[in-house]
Amino acid sequence: MNRTEGGWWVAEISAETGQRYGFQVDAGEGFSITLPDPRSTSLPDGVHGLSRVDDPTFDWSDDQWRGRVLPGTVLYELHVGTFSARGDFEGVVDKLPHLKDLGVSAIELMPVQPFGGERNWGYDGVAWMAVQESYGGRAGLKKLVDAAHAAGIAVYLDVVYNHFGPDGNYNGFFGPYTSGGSTGWGEVVNISGPDSDEVRAFILDTVRQWFSEFHIDGLRLDAIHALDDNGAPSILAQMQQIADEITATTGVPRSLIAESDLNDPKVISSPEAGGHGLAAQWADDIHHGLHTLISGENHAYYADFGSLEALLKTLRGAYFFTGDYSSYRGRHHGRAVNRELIPAHRFVTYTTTHDQTGNRAGGDRPSMTLTPEQQVLKAAVIYCSPYTPMLFMGEEFGARTPFPFFVSHTDAELNRLTREGRTREFSRSGWDVSQVPDPADPATFESAKLDWDFDEQAQRIHGAYRTLLRLRTEWGLARPRLDQLQVQGGSEEEPWLLMGHEDVTLLANLSATPVEIPQGGELIYSFTSPEVHPDRTLLDAWGFALLRR
Repeated sequence: MNRTEGGWWVAEISAETGQRYGFQVDAGEGFSITLPDPRSTSLPDGVHGLSRVDDPTFDWSDDQWRGRVLPGTVLYELHVGTFSARGDFEGVVDKLPHLKDLGVSAIELMPVQPFGGERNWGYDGVAWMAVQESYGGRAGLKKLVDAAHAAGIAVYLDVVYNHFGPDGNYNGFFGPYTSGGSTGWGEVVNISGPDSDEVRAFILDTVRQWFSEFHIDGLRLDAIHALDDNGAPSILAQMQQIADEITATTGVPRSLIAESDLNDPKVISSPEAGGHGLAAQWADDIHHGLHTLISGENHAYYADFGSLEALLKTLRGAYFFTGDYSSYRGRHHGRAVNRELIPAHRFVTYTTTHDQTGNRAGGDRPSMTLTPEQQVLKAAVIYCSPYTPMLFMGEEFGARTPFPFFVSHTDAELNRLTREGRTREFSRSGWDVSQVPDPADPATFESAKLDWDFDEQAQRIHGAYRTLLRLRTEWGLARPRLDQLQVQGGSEEEPWLLMGHEDVTLLANLSATPVEIPQGGELIYSFTSPEVHPDRTLLDAWGFALLRR
């Protein structure tokens, strides 16, 4: 190989489709073992095997696909390995009719970049330009995107740029991809330190690849608060520039959604207002406000929530912490959203996610501990809000299979450390550690596979979800701006809320005791049996009523 300017080494051998290859690096004390390419587009033998040269072409049939803008979109988060019995991209394709009938307009895949072994949530990826072979590889992902577009469904991909997984991470042999320090999941990725230009370029090239070669409609950026980004422009702004460029050249909208713990509207504010310009961010505060009030849980990061006041504040402005003191963080946190400048659809809301389910001791879903009435009540609040709603796979029928954390690292020591780390983490948060399943046990993974055999209760819950999502579209419940949304509530003794739209109002009883709300109208839908009068409504326990004024 020959060295060129910029520190790149170039091979004299021309790459040919199907060819396997790797590199041996002189680490100063002799050459390393044969290593896969950090920019591998295919790792057919896993993260420790040779790279393969793949043909990037694909016979696309989505030339009529015009994409979907985020306003009005209903997202559906899923894990490819546990969503279907097959556990691959073909299994997702088989379920597209179910999702279409439900009212889903975009699926969001948990990360599909290669990881150690065959079982993983996906956040331990190491080859950011490749696709996990056991899911169907690059061709399988393209087939899924093509089929989804044919069904009128957009495809979002969850990507991780804040750390590399521990199993198969050979990037340090090739350059300063990390800069020391820890995010809690791995070393900090070097996007601001010396020699970081090529690391940034690597990340931005993957963004372009997903949008261009794979026709992906949007990316969900994992934990952007863990990015050590001091650059100007920020790497988020650079990602958004690529999304804007490809949107302009193809006519198909490309979107970026951030997972952010910053409570900083800068992430989704326009560049003209000094922001990064991303399309949206996850809104955990709304989830926390709703979950704690209905479930009664108040441990760990739920400690500051649990009151009606907290829920009402999040529904009005997306953030609970707007410069307030956070007892969980031990400091003041966040700043308020300008409700006139930032539209509601820029916040993604949900009753649960992979995190809110899987980061529990037993990985138990809300549908495993709440009544159907409580579960559907939560869905009604989320889907009748003006924010962008997202479902987590299986919640639409009250799935009773857990979603615990699982891995299959190829190193037994890594599996041991993962198991012990999870136990310590849950112990500090007050969980019963005896409930924590072994992440490396194949049975833990098998337990997470969805059961698609619906009993009567599952059918009832599914019918409610389908109806709520249909009414959301028919009644235009996503239209109101934040500064036009009417949100009222009762008291901590009688925790009810009223969420008003132009011609439709949601009344919700967030308690096990019937309440009377001084608002009436014509009943459009309810999951229980409210008594609706012209000037008042009596809601039963955990009941709600969607009324026409």
